[in-house]
Formats: sequence, C-alpha cells, structure tokens
Amino acid sequence: MGKGVKAAVIGGVFAVMVGGAGYGTYNVVNALSGDGGGGVASGKRTGTPDKDEVEETTAKFFAAWRAGAAAQAASYTNNDAAAEQLLGAFADDAHITDVKITPGTPRGTTVPYTVKAKVAYGGKSEPLSYKSRLKVVRGLSTGRALVDWQPSVVHPALKKDDTLVTEQSATPPIEAVGRDGTELTKEEYPSLGPVLDTLRDKYGEKAGGSPGIELVIRHEGDGAPDTPLLTLAKGRPGRLTTTISPSAQAAAEKAVKRFAQSSVVAVKPSTGEVLAVANHRTDGFNAAFEGQAAPGSTMKIITAAMLIDNGVTSMNGPAPCPDTAVWQSQTFKNLTGMKADESATLANSFLRSCNTAFIKLIDEKPLTDASLAQEAEERFGLGQDNWKTGIASFDGSVPAVDGPDRAAGAIGQGQVQMSPLNMASVTATAITGAFRQPYLVSPELDGREPARARGLRSGTAAQLKQMMRLTATQGTAREAMAGLGGDIGAKTGSAEVDGNAESNSWFTGFRDDIAAAAMTEEGGHGGDAAGPIVAAVLRTGG
Repeated sequence: MGKGVKAAVIGGVFAVMVGGAGYGTYNVVNALSGDGGGGVASGKRTGTPDKDEVEETTAKFFAAWRAGAAAQAASYTNNDAAAEQLLGAFADDAHITDVKITPGTPRGTTVPYTVKAKVAYGGKSEPLSYKSRLKVVRGLSTGRALVDWQPSVVHPALKKDDTLVTEQSATPPIEAVGRDGTELTKEEYPSLGPVLDTLRDKYGEKAGGSPGIELVIRHEGDGAPDTPLLTLAKGRPGRLTTTISPSAQAAAEKAVKRFAQSSVVAVKPSTGEVLAVANHRTDGFNAAFEGQAAPGSTMKIITAAMLIDNGVTSMNGPAPCPDTAVWQSQTFKNLTGMKADESATLANSFLRSCNTAFIKLIDEKPLTDASLAQEAEERFGLGQDNWKTGIASFDGSVPAVDGPDRAAGAIGQGQVQMSPLNMASVTATAITGAFRQPYLVSPELDGREPARARGLRSGTAAQLKQMMRLTATQGTAREAMAGLGGDIGAKTGSAEVDGNAESNSWFTGFRDDIAAAAMTEEGGHGGDAAGPIVAAVLRTGG
C-alpha cells in the first residue's frame, strides 16, 4: 500500500441491530440529542457502571456510529479526539459500507458484537464480517459511563497507530514457497504471517507479480508492512523461493505452542539456510529473529571457544568447579544442587554447566576485557550489525566490558544479548568451524552481501562439537535430547531477568546437518521448555 494515502480506520455509518441481549429498541433521535449522559441522570456517579448504564451507553455509541455522526459517537468514549479521528476517516479511506452491528450478551461491563459490512472500491466489492468487543468504564472527571476507547473497538486486529485502507496494493502478492517448492501460507503456518508480510513488502516487485485491490491494516506507528485483511481483486502473485523446510516449520509451529512466549529457529549448518522460524507470543513480535535477551549458559559455547583459542585450557584440560567464584568483589554461584569438583575438566564443567568454572578461568592470561567480544565477532560473526538475512534480524551483542559484567558475560548474563537465530548460528559455527551467515531468501535475488567471519580452528570446532555431544548424552541436555538418533549435541541455558519469578529457558542443539535454538520467557531451566522445542524440530531432520 502507498504510505502517502490518508490514514483510515474502521468507522462510519453503522446500522445497529438492536433487540435481544437485553438491549431493547432505542430511539436514534435520543441517541443524537446531545445529552451524552451515558445513563447519568444527575450529579456525578462513581463506581463500576451498572447494567442499565452499559446498555444505554453502548446503544447510543452504536446508533451514532450508524448515523455517521463521528463526533457524537466519540462523545460517548473516554478519548473523543482519537475516536472521532478514526470514526470520521472510515468512509474516505476504508471504503466500508452497509455496516450492521449485532450486540451480544453483555458480560459485566464488556459487550461483544458482530460487524457485517461491504467493502467497495474501484468497481469491486466483497463482504466483510468480524467480531469485536468494547468495555464501558466510568469517566474520571465527569462520572459518565463511557466506551473505553481502543482501536480494537472498531476491529480486533487494530492496535495503537494502526489504520485501515482499501486501495490498489503497493506491492504485488507473493506465493512464498519452501525449499521443496511447497507453498507457505499463513493458514498452515500461522507464526510465519509477519514474516510472509515482510517478504511481500520487500520482494513483491522482484518476484514478478502484479498488484490487486485489498483492505489492509496499515501500521503507521512502527513502519511494519501492511497486513492484508480482505482481497477485492486478486493480483497475480510472484513466486518467491525461501529456504524454509515445510516439515521443520510444521514441527516448529507445533512445538512453540506448548509454551507461552516461545521462539525457535533452525538452520542448515553446511549452508546457513534458515529451515524454520516460529514464535508463540501475544505481541506478534518476531523474537526468533529480532529478540534481544541474555542467553544464559548457551553462551558457554563461545566462552569455551575463547578459552581454547587463547590456550587457557582445552576440552580435557583443567576447569575446576568450586561452589562459588568471586570476581572483583561479586560472588557467582552454580545452580542449586550442583556438586563441586575441583578436578573437573572443561568438558565436564561444560556438560554440567558449571558457572564457577568459567568465571575462574576468565582471569587467566592472555585474556582481556575484550577477548570474549573479539571471539564472538571474529569467529562467530556476531555483534557487527551486518547480517543480511532477507528480513530484519538482530545480529547479537557481546560488548567488551570490565568489572562484574565481564564475568557475567562469560555465562551469558550481564550485557550479552542474543536471539534464537544468533544461537542457532553459534551452534552451526561450533560444529562446522565455519561461520555461514543465516539467510531466509537467497542473496542472489537482490545482490545482498552476506556477513563474513574467520570461523574457528578445526581443533577448536572438534572440541566444541564433542563437548556438545557429551552434554546431549551425559549432561544437562540429556533428558530433552533422549530418543534422537544420528550425530547429536546440545547446550542448555537459563537466564535470570530482574523482576521475573522464573528464569528464561534457552536451549541450542544439533542433529546431523540441522542446528536449532529456542528461548521461552520465564520457562525455567533450559531443558524444561526450550529443550523440548529444539528436540522436536531436530527430530524432523530438516
């Protein structure tokens, strides 16, 4: 959609269907008489609006909406300026007509309703039907019963700064297909919806299609691509090939549904191709690609690489695991119940995820405050803001820091920030020794230049891969990875977040030529929530 078109939201001339649900008939003349009282007879009322107030206020609001009296309808809300703007813009830009509203049975101060209408533009028209709801609240200054104004009052998919527009599409539709040629649809893969919208916005013209006519949600606030709601005239879709594996994507979609606020990414280590990306979140945010959170002990893959590359220790070298470790006056502990082991090797401390072992080793020469950042950037391709995946992504952040944050960063806390995409890439680099920047659409389509990094020495990669294998078969990832055949490895992580009762659950692992990473907000230990998600995706084999 053209971004310069005047914004519009659902509003306009609504025909209110009354009767039933306790509403009774209501005289439109009374609704427009201007008393705006919302059921207030005299004096300033307090407390929750009663049943009569709820019915009268919503009936007046619906009737004024029906009559096209935007200012009058807005006067029955607690934000008349915003309501009038959205309701008044309806006819000019959304082109929605013949609207009827059928109220449902009120539940306290909440009133559900069904909207049926017609969208007409350019000689084309299509029916539109949806359900929404509103809530009646007490006006703080007036004491009147008022509609609590939210964009979702006019359509449930509208959020702050969203609008509705009907016009010829700014970009042609796309037929996005997976690596095997299978079409990827929002209906079959719901969490791919925002990704597919972004791909259309970015590659619609390059894919060779022609535009149609659509009713869309325009996201004015964050600049996100339009979200199509209704097609009046189909354009000719262009074909866009992605790297997605339908089988891995289906498994990822199902797996994240088990845990709220979860995200997962799978990549093909030998190429960098993204095989799956799924999110189960209330905000619709693509946290799998764009999330920024402390990765907990999954970070120990990079820290272990730093220790090995700098000659501090090796897989079979010493990495004592005491109960506590002090770094510049700050005391670090292990997870409750972990047994101290002063004779532990790096492999043993890695598979048990011993925090203190890694804290104690970061003070060894020749390590400096910048060593971890250098390892992340030069070897794993992180933190340089230069990944070009085909859609927006966060490239990880491992800043060079001193003080307690240097120690915290070694175990994935402090100022270290990652996304599941970053950690899937870290695993891919660790097991192949080569950094291959992940991508969702081939760089050849638009001439993108992928990010580069040195990668790992073969000996370092071999040790990391073996330590991850041990973690999957004998360590903290054993339960989550149980039953998986082939060459497998993993690393668990849990990251504490101030104010949260539970830590974030992180897990990354590989099986043959597929690597995956997941994060579940407040999911607890890595193997509790993120682990089963990753295992489910790895089970597909890509």
